[in-house]
Amino acid sequence: MGIIIIRKLKLHSPAPTIFSRVIDKSIPADIIYEDDKCLAFRDISPQAPVHFLVIPRVPIPRISEAKDDDTELLGHLLVIAKNVAKKEGLQEGYRIVINDGKHGAQSVYHLHVHVLGGRQMTWPPG
Repeated sequence: MGIIIIRKLKLHSPAPTIFSRVIDKSIPADIIYEDDKCLAFRDISPQAPVHFLVIPRVPIPRISEAKDDDTELLGHLLVIAKNVAKKEGLQEGYRIVINDGKHGAQSVYHLHVHVLGGRQMTWPPG
């Protein structure tokens, strides 16, 4: 008789999103970085000369729904955003944006970090 080990999966979102399809590569994306925790790809509607997204492989619907035990993953997303920004030539700076919910203009309910650069950003953003 064998021992069955069941891993507890940390699933935040029951519904797949377009980003789930990017992760499983069932829809094409210009992926510029990936590892076992996240991936980065160019935004299909860029708002700056350089505009890419960093998303976790394990979906978190909104930053406001992140759990305390997501701390390491959230930090990883920001470090990858920084590393890819450097690779993309954004030495003069860039903006990082995370939209949350309806009033934050979130359009896809899978946490995603926007990195925008290649031009002077203005303030307030909108």
